[in-house]
Amino acid sequence: MQKDFHYYATYCAAFLAGYSHEESLAVCYSAQLTDYFSATLLGKIGGPKEAATTQLNMELMNMRPDILSLQQITRIWASFHFLPRDLYARKKGCTRGYLNKYRLICGPNGDLVEDTVRLASGSSLQAAGLAMHVLADTWAHRYFAGTPSLVINNTDDFFYEIIDDNEGNSERKISFRHSPSSKDDLDNSIYNNSVFQSNEISILNLGHARAGHLPDYSFICYKYMPAWADYDDVVKNNPKDYMSAFRQMVYALKCIRDADVSFVKDTYDEESVGPCEDRIMSILETRKPICCDEWKAFGEELSGCEIEDFDLARHQDEYRQASAEEKDNTFLGRYIVAALRQKSMVTNKIFMSGNLLAGISVDYQKKGLKGIRDYFRIIENTRGDAE
Repeated sequence: MQKDFHYYATYCAAFLAGYSHEESLAVCYSAQLTDYFSATLLGKIGGPKEAATTQLNMELMNMRPDILSLQQITRIWASFHFLPRDLYARKKGCTRGYLNKYRLICGPNGDLVEDTVRLASGSSLQAAGLAMHVLADTWAHRYFAGTPSLVINNTDDFFYEIIDDNEGNSERKISFRHSPSSKDDLDNSIYNNSVFQSNEISILNLGHARAGHLPDYSFICYKYMPAWADYDDVVKNNPKDYMSAFRQMVYALKCIRDADVSFVKDTYDEESVGPCEDRIMSILETRKPICCDEWKAFGEELSGCEIEDFDLARHQDEYRQASAEEKDNTFLGRYIVAALRQKSMVTNKIFMSGNLLAGISVDYQKKGLKGIRDYFRIIENTRGDAE
């Protein structure tokens, strides 16, 4: 997903869930921040690089093609952008190595979605926003995996856009090209993507890079024949999925606010969203690369307040200037704690399933500091909460 959904639509969801204007801004800022919180940025502000929730292109290009680098990539992308749907999925007639990648395929309503929302429950607004980014991406990034894999993430010549016109559905062949200086041609279904690399673990085969920005467009419906589905047709209806994501976000944010209510997967807030469903669907079906203006206008109508634009630098000076003792209580400090907790939880779940693609992990809640040097801040924060 893009800024239109992660920032402005998340603001709308938070406000409909009962959050104030200021609280909704904190939630949506944290959701959008997840696409920018790189090790480079953390180095700039003096934060722990282990809290990175994304990787810049140059960071990825500079990584060595070894197992430790691949595990680091997987920890970030599987934890925050391609949350695995079923870590124990079964598939006959495949190797263990392939099965491990197959089990990292992203999708909504998996056990890890419940874990993500419950982890944020009763915590900070920053944790709520980060959780909403993760939840929303399970719908947009469905069928792709947060680990480099040509066999899982590749696109081929059979890739069609399904267009709903006045005479019913029609299909138009999608063409992919690698032309970074060119914009996607929505009128002719021509989309930019990464260069084909036959190397299975090339970073160019990470996530939906082979499909470019196409999965992030809310208006699009498409079908293709991925290898992981045994080359059967897989249909993706983004307007429908994005609407489900929005309903689920409103429900999840209510659960996060009320710690006594447990989040249950495959549950949606129909009541709060119902009165504005037509308006939301009209935005989702708008055939534009990004619909920030439309979502912003809707959000400002809901709250009656101006939604200030996302400014990456907004909270950086506060964090830089805070003392070591005060950093965790700053806006970015609370976000960092939430990011470390999320990454630790997902990495540990992957490891406990017998899958080493995200590396070796120790459950800090059970084992304390042993073998988990990167997560001192989580332990300290958890102890502080207990006191």
